[in-house]
Order: sequence, then structure tokens, then C-alpha cells
Amino acid sequence: MDGFADSLRRAAVEAPASGIVEVMNHGFGRPGMIALWAGEGDLATPAFICEAATRSLAAGETFYTYQTGIPDLREALARYHDRTYGSLFGRPFDPARFIVTGSGMQAIQLAIAAIAGAGDEILVPTPAWPNVAGAFSVAGGRPVEVPMTPDPVAGWSLDLDRLEAAITPATRAIFINSPSNPTGWTADRETLAAILALARKHGLWIIADEVYGRFVYDGVDVAPSFYDLIDESDRLIFVNTMSKNWAMTGWRVGWISAPPAIIDLLANLLQYSTSGVAVFMQRAAVAALDRGDDFIAHQVARARRGRDLVHRVLTATGRVHAPPPKGAFYYFFAIDGEPDTRRLGLRLVDEANIGLAPGTAFGEAGAGYMRLCFARGEESLGAAADRLARWLEATGKQAPAA
Repeated sequence: MDGFADSLRRAAVEAPASGIVEVMNHGFGRPGMIALWAGEGDLATPAFICEAATRSLAAGETFYTYQTGIPDLREALARYHDRTYGSLFGRPFDPARFIVTGSGMQAIQLAIAAIAGAGDEILVPTPAWPNVAGAFSVAGGRPVEVPMTPDPVAGWSLDLDRLEAAITPATRAIFINSPSNPTGWTADRETLAAILALARKHGLWIIADEVYGRFVYDGVDVAPSFYDLIDESDRLIFVNTMSKNWAMTGWRVGWISAPPAIIDLLANLLQYSTSGVAVFMQRAAVAALDRGDDFIAHQVARARRGRDLVHRVLTATGRVHAPPPKGAFYYFFAIDGEPDTRRLGLRLVDEANIGLAPGTAFGEAGAGYMRLCFARGEESLGAAADRLARWLEATGKQAPAA
């Protein structure tokens, strides 16, 4: 970039590089590598979803379409939400509150663009998926980290007094990801109600990322949601994606659920980027939403087994102290004697042939932690856990006595 930096936007030049990608680039292509660094499972998209896309292509659905999404998909989204949450405002979900996006990331970008810009602030409880803060920084805004509190038994928690103390006249929104990537923190109904009350008190928007809402492990089918609490006047935008529930990470299809009054505004913003999502991909999404409940249940049960396996093997080493997460599909843990987790991610590639994401990629509150994606088959996940356990045992013996 030498010779060009001075002529480019400062926010673009200073956009932070991904700490996850650094490890991925270091480990790509290594024979026998077990890669658990990315936020996706190892199952391919189910055939019934792919077949809906191929039928659409064969039928010639290759032209421009509705920027908000084809009516069939918006109606399927409403049906899915009816099954999942029961109702909204005492009646079935309205297809008019949904807009289809080219990924969950684009949904976040659109929500940010509608709410905040240069000089504004958005509060982000951390550790958090880094793309949210990065996207807002590139847009000229200032993401404000609100560090969460770890506990080796209870897990992570959000201090609501600390959250309110971070609000300034420049604050425009609070970004809430529950269940959380990377910590697995899952807000209970009372915490969500308190956050909503805080937003109402200060006139703030909430951007609710409930992508992992189906990946919960405490005997319920769906995590507590802002849908359970909101009124029609609340300033709240939900962002979501087809990626996790239906093994569709590479399809890049997401959605926004928002008050119908702002859907046209969001569609207008969408036209300045992708102008909509390909019809054949939307047909696949309809099939997933209408016929994919059994596949979601299969994935969640598989992830639960993976979570329990990883927790059992790693805590048995005596060097890992972390409770099993209540939601999402990540094990976020610290290793005794290994504070530099950015370097540790690279070392584990070289020394154990496993790929994990360093906690430093998820904000200052993530320093000292590693993220392991356990949405994998038990054979490969067990092999990875055993490799890490052997590495922990070997390096523990090498560590100098205190």
C-alpha cells in the first residue's frame, strides 16, 4: 500500500486486521490440520435446500428481483418466527417487517447505516465478534467497548451499571449479541428487559444479533429474545442469517426484522450496495425455513455433544478453567501460563496442528482467551481436544516452577 495510503480514507487504512484471519492464513493448507478457528460447522448444506436453488436456476430465475426480498421468502420468515416465538404484539409476525440481505454482516451494516455515522457511538459488550466494531469504525463511528465480567464457574456476565455509565450524548445504539460469539453468554429475560429499559430511558436503538438463538443447551429450544418483550414503538432492529442454523455459511443470505415503517429506508440503503439477493439463493432460504426444523435439532444436539466433549477433555488437564457455555457453539477459555493468546494461536498451529482463534481478536476483554468452535463431528473434535490436551500436558511440564 506504500505510496497510496495518504490518498485513502483514514478510517479504511486504520481498519484493524482480523486476528482470526492471521491464524487462518498461518495454518491454511497444512497436512492434517484440524481447523476450529472459524464460526461454522463441518456439515454441508442439506440436499433439500440445494435442490430448491437448482430448480430455481433451471426455471430461469436469474433476473433482478425485489430489493426487500421475494414475497415467498418474507412470508417464510414470518412463518418461521411464528413457530419459534409464537407471536409478536399478540398477533402473527408481519412479512412486511422483514428485508432480505446478502449475509448477516450486510444486515449489520445496513442497521448501522440507518442509525449511526461519523462522530456517533455504539456500545458493544465485549468480548464480541470483531466485525461489528470494524464495520462501524470504517463508517466513521466510534464503537465503545463495554467489558463483560468472566467467572470460572458462572461464565460471563454483563454489568448493567457499567453499560449505562458508558452512555454519552454521542451514543446512538447498543449492540447485543445473545447467545454470544465468542463467550456463549446468553442473556436471561430479566437482563434483556433491563437493557430494553435502559434503551427506552436514553432514547437509544438496540441492534439485536440473535443469530445463535437456536443453539442453547439448558433444556429449551430457543434463547430468551427481545421479541418476548418489545412494544411496537421500541427502537429495535434484529439482524440474522441463514448461515448457522441451516449450514449455509457460503450462501451469504441474511435478514433484518424491523418496524415496517423503516423497511423502505433500509431497502433504499440496500440498493446502494448489492441491490438485493439472487432469487435462486432466496428459494433455497425458503426451503430451509419451511423444512429445516429437524436439521436445526440435529445440529444443536451434535453441538451439545461437542461442547461436553471439549469441556471434559480440556478441564481434565488442570490448566483450563471455564464453564460449558449456555449458548452458541464456541468454547472460550484461558490456559494457565499462556497470557499471550495472539502468539499462542500461531504456536498451536505449529506445535499441535490445530487452529483456534485468539481472544485478542474479540476486543480488549478477550485478551488471555482462546476460542474453539465445537460445531463439529465427534471424531475430528475428539482428535483436536486430545491434541490440545497433550500439548497442555507437555508445555505444563516445561513451565518453570513458581
